[in-house]
Amino acid sequence: MGKDIFERLRSGEPVPMDDPEYGRIREVVNHTISLSAKLNTSANVDEARAILSEIIGTPIDESTAVFPPFHTNFGRHISLGKNVFINHACSFLDLGCITIEDGVMIGPRVNISSENHPVEVAKRKTLVPEAVLIKKNAWIGAGATILPGVTIGENSVVAAGAVVTGDVPPNTVVGGVPAKVLKNLDQ
Repeated sequence: MGKDIFERLRSGEPVPMDDPEYGRIREVVNHTISLSAKLNTSANVDEARAILSEIIGTPIDESTAVFPPFHTNFGRHISLGKNVFINHACSFLDLGCITIEDGVMIGPRVNISSENHPVEVAKRKTLVPEAVLIKKNAWIGAGATILPGVTIGENSVVAAGAVVTGDVPPNTVVGGVPAKVLKNLDQ
């Protein structure tokens, strides 16, 4: 028997929106929307963490903090390490998987997308998942956008407002649109 739709997404396989299993995504999205309403009216970071743990389907370490509002379309393909800080008004599109390792700081209004679509009109209604990986101790500045398939290297900094279209080497600062290496960091 072949892989189910979630396995195909996790492996980076393109999935057309008319796929017979596409409705299974919608079921999870509807559940996530319901839980997100609770998350975004939570009274404290502990409650927010508990609700986000339910959204992603695994417990989040209590050293990790997420400030609402927080938005995700799916949630089940988000992985959060220890000592992660996610500031308010962030949006994660995670059907293609988003992994955030230990010690990462994410500023307010950061957008991370692991999902794309082909440019060709005939294929545009196909979801193309590409995993995003943010390695240990990276810092993503306010309003930055991380596009599908990108790896942010360990200890790197993404400047506020940057649009990251390609991998970021470890121990660097990147900025601009599209983001380019601005300097190397001393270790």
